[in-house]
Amino acid sequence: MMNLSSTMNASGCRYCVSPLKQLLHTTNHHLRFRPCSPSLFSSSFNNLKLPNFNLLLTSNSFFFTMEQYGVISSEKVARVMETIDRALFVPDKTPAYADCPQEIGYNATISAPHMHATCLQLLEEKLQPGMHALDVGSGTGYLTACFAMMVGPQGRAIGVEHIPELVASSINNIEKSAAAPLLKKGSLSMHVGDGREGWPECAPYDAIHVGAAAPEMPQALLDQLKPGGRMVIPVGNIFQDLKVVDKNPDGSISIRSESSVRYVPLTSRDAQLQS
Repeated sequence: MMNLSSTMNASGCRYCVSPLKQLLHTTNHHLRFRPCSPSLFSSSFNNLKLPNFNLLLTSNSFFFTMEQYGVISSEKVARVMETIDRALFVPDKTPAYADCPQEIGYNATISAPHMHATCLQLLEEKLQPGMHALDVGSGTGYLTACFAMMVGPQGRAIGVEHIPELVASSINNIEKSAAAPLLKKGSLSMHVGDGREGWPECAPYDAIHVGAAAPEMPQALLDQLKPGGRMVIPVGNIFQDLKVVDKNPDGSISIRSESSVRYVPLTSRDAQLQS
């Protein structure tokens, strides 16, 4: 069994602890967790008669805390994550700023904010104005909207999701957000498709993010990565690593492991709905 205390919570983790407790366990900009079930943690809080930190958190206070404890080291990433309000991208009555993954239906989740911050920081150099970014498994559209804000109106941010209902809801979410003008202009777009095949129409990409764990590196995504570009992708089945994939100017590939993670699997639409 994987030691979750050394694993970063990602899209598919079943454990959730309060934002404050998570943020107090940081080492070298990576979170170290002491996981417990939400019900047990709530019970312990009630016994201590402490306030519900999820309810107290606002967008500004949450991101200030993440910066304070070293989860976000980039001012640009912090600014973008505050500008794109996560509360618009999570289901109703969901604690929007709780630092844990949350279910969005169809056996899918929205990743924890610290994972969004991690991936944005890993891709930041490839999300400069005018660049092209691809978000595979775009879900609620939150991270795709962040990409769009970073690459700006002269760039392109493409979200690909194989659940049509999630694509429709993601468009609705974005229309209520600060990224709405980019969606209207067309520099931000959301598509129904098999993300394992990427989105060739707008390739090559400076940045590719994959929001689910692939059993092996998808060749189609490697092919659509621009020389000099970077892809961040979780790879593995039971044991997963967040891989940072750089395509060198000569077309060769360099891969390193950033951390151990837990994501839902990158699979077919039918397999996801039946899991």
